[in-house]
Amino acid sequence: MAAARFIVSGRVQGVFFRASARTEALRLNLSGYANNLPDGRVEVFAQGAIHAVDRLEQWLEHGPPLAQVTLVERETVAEEDCDGFVAR
Repeated sequence: MAAARFIVSGRVQGVFFRASARTEALRLNLSGYANNLPDGRVEVFAQGAIHAVDRLEQWLEHGPPLAQVTLVERETVAEEDCDGFVAR
């Protein structure tokens, strides 16, 4: 299993980014969360099969149709006790 924390920059708040990330993560059978940050970025924590985490990263580079992603930063982190994937 792999776990990663992503910080997504650009026009990523107010465009259904968190909800769309949740849908994609669940499709990939990942657990974790998507969270708005006070500075306008979105934090995404995901864990599961490494290929699924990699595919989520690819999706995050574009996001939903109204998003304008300028940067996705990835950090490998320790696994957390998560049940499902939540947008908070």
